[in-house]
Amino acid sequence: MRFGIDVQSANGFAALKDKRVGAIVNPTSVDSRFVHLIDLLHEAPGVTLGALFGPEHGVRGEAQYMVAVDDVARDRRTGVPVYSLYGHTFESLTPRAEWLAGLDALVFDIQDVGSRYYTYIYTMALAMKAAAKAKLTFHVLDRPNPIGLSLTEGNLVGEKYRSFVGLYALPTRHGMSAGEIAKLLKAQEQIDVELHVTPVEGLTRGASWQASGRAFIPPSPNMPTTDTALVYPGMCLGEGTNVSEGRGTCRPFEQFGAPYLKSYEVAEKLQALKLPGVTFRPCAFTPTFDKWKGQSCEGAFIHVTDAQAFLPLRTGVAIFQACFELGGKDFAWRDDAYEFVDDVPAFDLLCGTDQVRKGIESGQSLDSLFDGFEGQLRSFEPLRRRYALYP
Repeated sequence: MRFGIDVQSANGFAALKDKRVGAIVNPTSVDSRFVHLIDLLHEAPGVTLGALFGPEHGVRGEAQYMVAVDDVARDRRTGVPVYSLYGHTFESLTPRAEWLAGLDALVFDIQDVGSRYYTYIYTMALAMKAAAKAKLTFHVLDRPNPIGLSLTEGNLVGEKYRSFVGLYALPTRHGMSAGEIAKLLKAQEQIDVELHVTPVEGLTRGASWQASGRAFIPPSPNMPTTDTALVYPGMCLGEGTNVSEGRGTCRPFEQFGAPYLKSYEVAEKLQALKLPGVTFRPCAFTPTFDKWKGQSCEGAFIHVTDAQAFLPLRTGVAIFQACFELGGKDFAWRDDAYEFVDDVPAFDLLCGTDQVRKGIESGQSLDSLFDGFEGQLRSFEPLRRRYALYP
């Protein structure tokens, strides 16, 4: 496969010639030789690199989740100004008009992970809107979805639950590439921007990340592997609870636990559900930061045995339902401000509805927690097909 960055680099970034360009990048923005887009644009004949924009975690990717990044800096290698698109307020997520002044185009080249919680696709969408206002062209250099383009799962975000972990009505596991989402949002949100998507050459909807022949570069500090990405559509829900989702360990999201849980009880309860494509191993860990820092947590490790059969969202909901039931009064939903929203529980923002949390609290069955989700997923499928770039 040749990613969008490779295709554009091979033709000398002809689409950007004689333009002053801003690039939205992070550590994943490299070509097949691991040369960063910053360097490629800086050296491309006829292209002027005028600005760099960093999403959540920053241009260099070292900032932890929900940590604001300084507004303005300078790239050490090129001297180009670097602007943060993740600050202390929702307004800080959009490029300012003065930052775009003098630019002709914005280029987005960041690895997504296939889940609607992951904020980079919303950085892309907000930047598209800003580009439309500033009359800039917008270019997406596409990359494969590391958990695939063939499977989807979940519901669509309700209007009340829109946030930076669910800004638009996408399924939890959306089964799209960033370029396809850009096309969809341009049409559905009526973003009047001149959009150019450079597709991945050789990519098909059924292809795995391994078929790309490329190393997976962690797009954020707690997304080290494609195994992490596969469980993330379910396990990110842990951010809405006081259960550790494994941050501060070497296997975030693949393991979970809390001091008040007993590992064998957790694993046995989950094993009894016979969830498809997954098995659970009792485990214990001590986080080095974040929830329960320095305290021994018991829970389970998630071993995916069949990636095609595995349902990450169903698995994640089952896990936190089990933690609620086994944790008793010690289990708690997160109640502080989350992703710039302080009046809606974090778990509901992540779910895109309060149905799941309320169903867990009232003792409903696992199946009933997903009532109506399948219909929402079916309604989204024609849109997904309409903006598909890959067979």
